[in-house]
Amino acid sequence: MKNTWDIIVIGGGHAGCEAAYAAARKGCKTLLITMHKATIGAMSCNPAIGGIGKGQLVKEIDALGGMMAQAADYACIQYRLLNRRKGAAVHGPRGQTDRALYQQYVQDFLNKQPNLTIAESEVTDLIIEQNRCVGVCTAHDEHLRARAVILTTGTFLRGCIFQGQKRITAGRHGEEAATKLSERLLSYGIQLGRLKTGTPPRLDKNTIDYSRLTPQPGDEIPHYFSMLTSQTFQQQVPCHITHTNPQTHEIILSNLESAPAYDGSISGKGPRYCPSIEDKLHRFADKTSHQIFLEPEGLSSDLVYPNGISTSIDTDTQEQFLRSITGLEKVEVIQYGYAIEYDYVDPRNLASSLELQQLPGLFLAGQINGSTGYEEAAAQGIMAGINAANICNDSAPLQIARHEGYIGVMLDDLTQKGVTEPYRMFTSRAEFRLRLRADNAPQRLCSIAIEQNCLDPERRALYQSQQQHYAAAMAILQQKASPNQLKLAGINVNQDGVVRDGYTWLGFSHIDFEALRSVWPELATVPQDTQTQIALDSHYAHYTEVQDREIQQLQKEAAVKIPQNIDFSKLQSISHEVRQLLAQNRPETLGAAARIQGITPSALAHLMILIQSQKLPQHDSAQSP
Repeated sequence: MKNTWDIIVIGGGHAGCEAAYAAARKGCKTLLITMHKATIGAMSCNPAIGGIGKGQLVKEIDALGGMMAQAADYACIQYRLLNRRKGAAVHGPRGQTDRALYQQYVQDFLNKQPNLTIAESEVTDLIIEQNRCVGVCTAHDEHLRARAVILTTGTFLRGCIFQGQKRITAGRHGEEAATKLSERLLSYGIQLGRLKTGTPPRLDKNTIDYSRLTPQPGDEIPHYFSMLTSQTFQQQVPCHITHTNPQTHEIILSNLESAPAYDGSISGKGPRYCPSIEDKLHRFADKTSHQIFLEPEGLSSDLVYPNGISTSIDTDTQEQFLRSITGLEKVEVIQYGYAIEYDYVDPRNLASSLELQQLPGLFLAGQINGSTGYEEAAAQGIMAGINAANICNDSAPLQIARHEGYIGVMLDDLTQKGVTEPYRMFTSRAEFRLRLRADNAPQRLCSIAIEQNCLDPERRALYQSQQQHYAAAMAILQQKASPNQLKLAGINVNQDGVVRDGYTWLGFSHIDFEALRSVWPELATVPQDTQTQIALDSHYAHYTEVQDREIQQLQKEAAVKIPQNIDFSKLQSISHEVRQLLAQNRPETLGAAARIQGITPSALAHLMILIQSQKLPQHDSAQSP
C-alpha cells in the first residue's frame, strides 16, 4: 500500500462500502481497510433489504448514486410491498435476498471501481496532528495518511458475544473485535456508550416440516429498489410463517436465568422495535403467541433465518423451545442465536456532515453512531463518503433537510437528539412524510446528486428522461375541462359547474389516467411510472401544499437573526442551562440556535417571541449612550 490517500475508510460493512464507493466516484483516491476482504458486503443479520422507512432509505441511496439498491435487486428472491393497505406515502418496499449473491455483487462492484483500493488489515490507531485526524496506523505498523478518515466499525468496537453464560470477544460470529481502536478513541476524550443487538439461530431447511406452515408468497408485480432495474434477476420463492405457543413461552421463561440480558451481564440497551424473544415475553406477557417468519438465506443455501426469535439464551434452551414450535419439531440448528454488545459514539458529537467535532477530518457512519440496520448504515455511509470527498475538493458539506429525505430526518435525529437505544428508521419519524414517498426519491434527490457530481451517467440520463416525461404530462394536464365535458366523455362527476385542470381532476379518487385519456387522448403516451407518480402527487397535493407552507415558515424562522449584543444571561424566561448554552455558542440565527445540543423547542419559541418584541437585554458595553 502507498502511504498517502485522499480518504481512508475503515470497515467493509454496508456503511463502509457506500462510503468508499461515494468517495471514489467523486474522484478521490480512496483506501478501504477491512479485517477480512471475504466478508465485505456481508449481511450479518437478516437476509433482507428494505421495509417501512428502511425501503425509502434504500431508494434515496439509489437516487444519490449509491449501490445498495442495485445489489438488493440483483440478489432479491422475493419482493413485498409493506403497508400496502395504507397510503402510498408510507408504503415500504422490502426484498428477501440471497445472502451470498448480495455479498458477491457488492465485492465485484467495488473491485471494479476506479480510484478505490481494498486492503486487509486492522486499524489500531488514528494519526492526530493539531487536533485533526490525518491518517491511521495499522496492526502491521503502517502509517497511512489521508485528508479524511471514515470510521464504520459496526458492532466491532469492543464487541462481545453473549450466548447463555458463554462470553466471546468478537465483532460478529467467528470474527475478532476491534479493541485497540476503542481504547484510542477513549484516550482522545471521545465518550463511548454501549448498545446491544441480537440474532436468531440459523436452521437447517431440510429438517423443517413445511407442510404444517403457512406460505407467504411475494408480490406478483415487484417494486424494484433501483431506478435502473427493469427486470427480476433471480427465481422468486416464498417465505413461511409459524408461531410460538404457550409451551414455547414456558420453556423460555423457565430458563431466563441463562439469558445475559436478565442476569446483569449486558449493560447496553437493545433495539425496542426488534426485541429478542425473551424481551417479547417480558414486555408482552399477555400474549400467548408471537409470529415467526421463516426466511430462506439463499437459493443454494440450506440455512433458514427465523425472523422474530432473536435470542441470547443458552443453546440447550434454544433447541428445546425451537422444537416446541409447529413445523420445527425435528429442526436442526446450524448456528445458535446470540446477543452482541458493542461501543458507540454519542452522535450528538457529530456535525450534520457526520464529521466528529472533537476531531475534524474524522467521519463516523453506521452502528458506531448508535443506529441499527443495514439501510441506516448505508445511508450514513454514502453521506459520510460524499462529505469527506467534499473536504478533499474544498467544497461545502452536503446537507439534506428533513423535508427533502429520510436521510435528512435520520441525520438530524442522530446529531441533534442522540440515542438511548439503537436508532431505527420509521415513516412516523418524518413530519413531512407525505412528500417523502419511495416512488419520488429520484425527483427529490437526483438533482442534488448531479450537483454533487456523484450520479453516474446512466442514472443521470434516466432521471433527465423521467423529468421530461413528467413535464410533458403535466403540460397536458394543465388543460381545463368542465364537469359536463367529463360527463360527455363517460366520467361520472358532480355537475357543480366548476372548471378544473386535468391535474386537479386526477386527484379525485375515482378518476385515473385511463379515464382522462377519453378527454385528452395524448395522455396515452405517458409512461406508466410517470402516470403513477403524477397520480400520487395529485392525490396528496392539498396536504403537501399545507406542508410546503409549514416548511417555508420554518425556514423563515430559522433565518431570523439574533442580535450579536444580546445578553443571554438576562433572559429570565429561558432556563439557566439554556442561557448558558446560548452564551457559550452565541448563535447568529434561530436556525443555528436550534442545532445546539440541549436547546429545546420551547426555548426557541421564547427566544423568537423576544426577538419579535425586541425585548432583548443587551450587554452594557454595547448599548448606545
